Amino acid sequence: MRRGAASGAGRWRWRLLELRGWSRVGDEITRSFGIRYHGGVAMIVHVADVERLIGHHADIDLRWDRVRFGITTHDAGHKLTDADFDLAKRIDQIAAAHGAEPAAG
Repeated sequence: MRRGAASGAGRWRWRLLELRGWSRVGDEITRSFGIRYHGGVAMIVHVADVERLIGHHADIDLRWDRVRFGITTHDAGHKLTDADFDLAKRIDQIAAAHGAEPAAG
């Protein structure tokens, strides 16, 4: 391992610090956004289009006033991978484009 490189859980802690608003819950990273229902549906469709293109997807929970994303790599035994953090960044960009606001759980 090269000098200064983090590995294992330490690596994911550093990656998570780069993603404001995301939290680690077990082997998943999660974030919720406040957005009205129909805006949430549009945001989910946008996220789904990107997920299809990159071959990685989040678990999504839509409520009347928020959307929650949970990301883990199912193919890696429900472990965190670089793909999870890449998808989280993309979701943040999409959420901002849809005017979604950070929300608690």
